[in-house]
Amino acid sequence: MKTLVLDLDGTMYRGPEPIEAGIRLVKAMRSHGVPYLFLTNNSMRTPAQNAEHMQRMGYEGVCPEHFYNSAMASAAWARQQLNTQRAAFIGQAGMKEALEEEGIEITDQDPQALFVGLDKTMDYAGYSRALGHLLKGATLIGTNKDRILAKPGGFEVGNGSVVALFEYASGQKSPDIAKPYAPILDLMLQKHGLSRQDVILVGDNLETDIALGYNNHVKTVLVESGVHTREDIDRLGVIPDQVIGSLDELTAMIEDGSFARL
Repeated sequence: MKTLVLDLDGTMYRGPEPIEAGIRLVKAMRSHGVPYLFLTNNSMRTPAQNAEHMQRMGYEGVCPEHFYNSAMASAAWARQQLNTQRAAFIGQAGMKEALEEEGIEITDQDPQALFVGLDKTMDYAGYSRALGHLLKGATLIGTNKDRILAKPGGFEVGNGSVVALFEYASGQKSPDIAKPYAPILDLMLQKHGLSRQDVILVGDNLETDIALGYNNHVKTVLVESGVHTREDIDRLGVIPDQVIGSLDELTAMIEDGSFARL
């Protein structure tokens, strides 16, 4: 049976508000023994905070081990590819914990790298201080390049727009680690002992969730609950294997047994 790898923002919830079809899907997956994971470009929360956030919204049975985020992927990538040992960062608890888990020392004294994750409290002075590290030779590592994020009633600036600010100001280009690029997928699969053939990616964003699968030969399901709908497919040229209006359609497939044929 395939493992469902689900996005969070715009797929399972919008900000503090759950997507009720997502609660029903998790219940069905647990009842029928369908394995699942959550893969998110959002680097702000730790896996434990992600689990608590979803539990407060009514999701039962989710635990920290279900979550893999762009901060975890970025820290693992930097440790493996660059042997990064000292770093400064913009971000919140998720970024801090990911660096610590990889044994990377957090410091503002001659860091080898600057990790840029989303921090909605950061101001102009903080961005300028962080830019100083890059101008002194630190490597820019953006956790993800999401342009916008879905929120209740609309959208807000994504971390990718912040990373672009630092790329322009520093003259550097951040490596491509998070969705829609392969490193976050391969690092998550490595952590859980899975292959690309073992998973189905589910998300609301054609440019990140679905492009990750489309570009890396992994099956995908677009759910029309967040950033994109089926009307955007031709315009963006990213083609999901399946389009559903709601996660309730996946729940129905699990309950009638047709999910096993995906």
